[in-house]
Amino acid sequence: MTASANHVLLIEDNPGDADLVRLRLVDCKPSVAVACVNRLSDALESMAKEQPSLVLLDLNLPDSRGAETFRRVLSKAPGVPVVVLSGQDDEELALKAVHQGVQDYLVKGSFDSKQLSRAMHYAMERQALLTSLDISRKQQLQFKDQFLSHVSHELRTPLTSIHQFATILLDGISGPVSSEQREHLQTMLRSANQLHSMINDLLDATRAESGKIRIEPCCIVLADVIRTAVSILQASAQEKRIGLEMGLDARIPLVYADPERVLQILINLIHNAIKFTPPEGSVIVKLCLVDADSEFAYVSVTDTGRGISPEARPLVFERMYQDPAGVDDSRKGLGLGLYIAQELAHLHGGRIWVESQLGHGSVFTFTLPLFSMAKLLAPAITHEGKLRDAVSLIRVELHPNLGWGIGSSREIRQRVVEMLNQCILPDKDVLLPAMGSVGEGETYHVVASTDMTGAGVMVQRIRKQLERCSDLRTSTSVTVEAEPVPVVPANDVPLVKLVQETADSITELCMATIQKTRMLDGKARLDAGQ
Repeated sequence: MTASANHVLLIEDNPGDADLVRLRLVDCKPSVAVACVNRLSDALESMAKEQPSLVLLDLNLPDSRGAETFRRVLSKAPGVPVVVLSGQDDEELALKAVHQGVQDYLVKGSFDSKQLSRAMHYAMERQALLTSLDISRKQQLQFKDQFLSHVSHELRTPLTSIHQFATILLDGISGPVSSEQREHLQTMLRSANQLHSMINDLLDATRAESGKIRIEPCCIVLADVIRTAVSILQASAQEKRIGLEMGLDARIPLVYADPERVLQILINLIHNAIKFTPPEGSVIVKLCLVDADSEFAYVSVTDTGRGISPEARPLVFERMYQDPAGVDDSRKGLGLGLYIAQELAHLHGGRIWVESQLGHGSVFTFTLPLFSMAKLLAPAITHEGKLRDAVSLIRVELHPNLGWGIGSSREIRQRVVEMLNQCILPDKDVLLPAMGSVGEGETYHVVASTDMTGAGVMVQRIRKQLERCSDLRTSTSVTVEAEPVPVVPANDVPLVKLVQETADSITELCMATIQKTRMLDGKARLDAGQ
């Protein structure tokens, strides 16, 4: 809500000090409206209703003391100037408050009306200047992001043409190519690929800084993504005579993550490891569980390279950082890869770090959350401390009639998820994350806390909702079916175990239907001669 131009909130629990400050305020500014509270909780409630033009704050209150007091006020009203009213013994704390965002401080009993007026005036001016600078900085960032995004997109078109025509020449489609010409063309392709990678990194870094980078998590087999990353970079490792190996823990369950983004993190880390490892060295990618952190999978990339200095280790994840000790070949790029990897790890709810010693290689490790069907389903399939009497599984399959266009698959997924969320009850039903693609189509599962009669009603509701979308109706075949989920009889079995067993049953049903659909899809392709 908008604040009155002369609305001052005084937060002071000592009645004598409060009356003195009121008197000083009336002397210096007769038209000021002063609201006085003696507890921080009352002040926060008041600011939620109407933000004042200025806050006069005592740091020691009945329900809050010291630094926590001004931190909570600043978090509640970040754009409001705050002047601390400090005791003689609290000047050090008051100075700390100024360094952390408070505009000024006054020592109680040692200021008159003019000093109070001046402190309030300067505090409001400084806050207005900071607000103006913050707006200007955001506008500059927005302009820079728009400029970089525009330039990056514009560079992609000619770069794609260069890549295509160089490939045509290399393939000999336009005539025979001499060995010298082939060498030049291969250099051209490598440069084009490097520039393409830089453009993608620049776009991702711009999105990350502006908070626009997105992930689409689903249930994935993390070992499969690691195998893909290793196969992509195996040729680069062999070219440098570097061993590239994997150590995968077979116990790892499904992970809840975006497979494309995880692949991006892995390629970045493995590529860096190969780049900084000398010939005859080795790079090992490991996947494991850690007993002390049972909710995450740990992925590490270990190399036998030259290592990272203690001074450089805290900086390697910063945007555009490049190790000044790097040789020419290792300094190719913009220094954005690790910054993007860190942002993607954080978006997944994980973390990333490095351990290294000069001359002894480096170990980059990141974590991803394990998928827990039981944790996801527990709020929906339980009620008042018991498992619900009936649970059903609804499967929604979408198959393109003529194939979806490039880029349209992501749009269709988003649209279908929005429609399905409109058809379910949030406190009783759960739309499960994707558990693997099926051919060229998409499969979705809804766990509904109802019997088959109620599930039948939901099936009809979902069909009607999907049929209303003209794009889907003309381009996609839709199948919506329901089946009951076996509910384990209680018989004094702990609720946690009942939920886990029900979740396991649902997982088996989902994977079985996906596998069946894959087999049918493969048979259809075989019959069609594809």
